[in-house]
Amino acid sequence: MSEQFLAKKDAGYVVAVVGATGAVGQTMLEILAERNFPVAELFPVASSRSAGSTIEFKGKEYVVQDLETFDPSGVDIALFSAGGSTSKVHAPRFAEAGCYVIDNSSAWRMDEDICLVVPEVNPHALEMARENKIIANPNCSTIQMVVALKPLHDAVPIKRVVVTTYQAVSGAGGKAIEELAKQTTQLLSSKSAEVNVFPARIAFNVIPQIDVFMDDGYTKEERKMMDETRKIMESEIAVTATTVRVPVFYGHSEAVNITFTAAMDADRARQLLADADGVCVVDDPSAEDYPMPSEAAGTDPVWVGRIRNDDSCANSLHLWVVADNVRKGAALNAVQIAEILIPHS
Repeated sequence: MSEQFLAKKDAGYVVAVVGATGAVGQTMLEILAERNFPVAELFPVASSRSAGSTIEFKGKEYVVQDLETFDPSGVDIALFSAGGSTSKVHAPRFAEAGCYVIDNSSAWRMDEDICLVVPEVNPHALEMARENKIIANPNCSTIQMVVALKPLHDAVPIKRVVVTTYQAVSGAGGKAIEELAKQTTQLLSSKSAEVNVFPARIAFNVIPQIDVFMDDGYTKEERKMMDETRKIMESEIAVTATTVRVPVFYGHSEAVNITFTAAMDADRARQLLADADGVCVVDDPSAEDYPMPSEAAGTDPVWVGRIRNDDSCANSLHLWVVADNVRKGAALNAVQIAEILIPHS
């Protein structure tokens, strides 16, 4: 970075969390506290439905402010997790007040003037934010995949990626979590499952659709992964995706097949990944040891296992990639970006 984004403030920074009462917003607050982010003043902000309620941060109670009337003047950093349409209206308002906005929605990700950032992959892209002050947080499934791809791509450029995801219901919000729990209870009680959130029953089922279908037969979630990967990696890597919803509460899993432009074997890939920031390798077939969402939930790393050569295609590997979609896939990535914006000397 050529210079610091924010001036050093010994007392800390004024931080707003927009969408503070939602699952991701609450996790943002938890991670700010866990990582001891220098917060001098905190403003939890949400819609009028939640305004006036209280949240706790570091043992202190805060009243949630109404986003429509909140004045962002004086705020240094705003972490947004309030939906795309809300972000389109309010992120520019915060930015115009001089605040850096780190937005978790899809509203700005593919805007050519807005940086799309994963700190372990492309922190230099933040330079774009000096002028417009808005920073996009990528899709949760994209984040964990590119963290695993980056050290491999740096060693031997990647030609093509084929990914199939197994995504937890928490990626669809609190009502989706409730639906899985309710349907599971209903079916185990020999009752019919009520379907409201997903296009089909999710309990004891797998749904090969996340978001709406597009004209080319891909879903919007699949298109996000394909387009965002190329933007973040700054590469013309060919990417194709199939995104699937599975009856898991927290933790996305991905089967990733990678074709390189030159030789790359499993042993070398395993070492590169073991040495990479933000990655933990769990890969011992002899002990049946590999990453699973039940163990990744509540943790920060991107977990990688089942690393093996693909003998059906030259210069190709398989990976199994797992991460907590609410933490690294959303809240943690946003806080890591905020940490880059502040001086550390």
